[in-house]
Amino acid sequence: MKFTTSLLALGAAMALNSAYADEVQVAVAANFTAPIQAIAKAFEADTGHKLVAAYGSTGQFYTQIKNGAPFEVFLAADDSTPAKLESEQETVPGSRFTYATGTLALWSAKPGYVDAEGAVLKGNSYQHLSIANPKAAPYGLAATQVLAKMNLTQVTQPKLVEGQNITQAFQFVSTGNAELGFVALSQIFKDGKVEQGSAWIVPAALHDPIKQDAVILNKGRDSDAAKALMQYLKGPAAAAIIKSYGYQI
Repeated sequence: MKFTTSLLALGAAMALNSAYADEVQVAVAANFTAPIQAIAKAFEADTGHKLVAAYGSTGQFYTQIKNGAPFEVFLAADDSTPAKLESEQETVPGSRFTYATGTLALWSAKPGYVDAEGAVLKGNSYQHLSIANPKAAPYGLAATQVLAKMNLTQVTQPKLVEGQNITQAFQFVSTGNAELGFVALSQIFKDGKVEQGSAWIVPAALHDPIKQDAVILNKGRDSDAAKALMQYLKGPAAAAIIKSYGYQI
């Protein structure tokens, strides 16, 4: 009898939790793919809510949101796009905050190819340099700012291979279609080290800060899961994951 009663109590508790659990549809900047996948698992385990993510460039997501895409939360790769949506009354007032500050890296899949100072860029011995579309992807814009600061814009222009987003820019390098490219550090970094190839972590002074803002969109106004996710992103569990991928909080 006691065993049966315990099972009934457990079933009631699980039913109660599922009654309050919900899904949240999230538009996630491509550079944040790996961290949000780790965060999603912890978020579901800790809250019962399920995070359903779509990945892409911040500029493309802006267009989709304006055209009625069903996203409830937007994790952008910049702070200007969420601010613009806020000014256009597409977001829940007061919900926007910076969840991470990104780091740009010059990367090659070849060990030893990229030096610690990025001098390989000036060596001009490569055929292709991969970047994300600077009009849609903040990391691509940052890459163009670095090239301008180094007086390499004209020299590198014929060599540029442009990805639609930072994931595609990374893929051009990882598949050997470009010898090197500008990527998000989070794509090649885990637990304090570059996991593969060789890289130059670009000094922040060479480009505008890559402040990445999160915001609840109008479609998430009444979503408990959306509100829970925003709180979770501000907490210690998410912060530890975000930092492990090379971001600043």
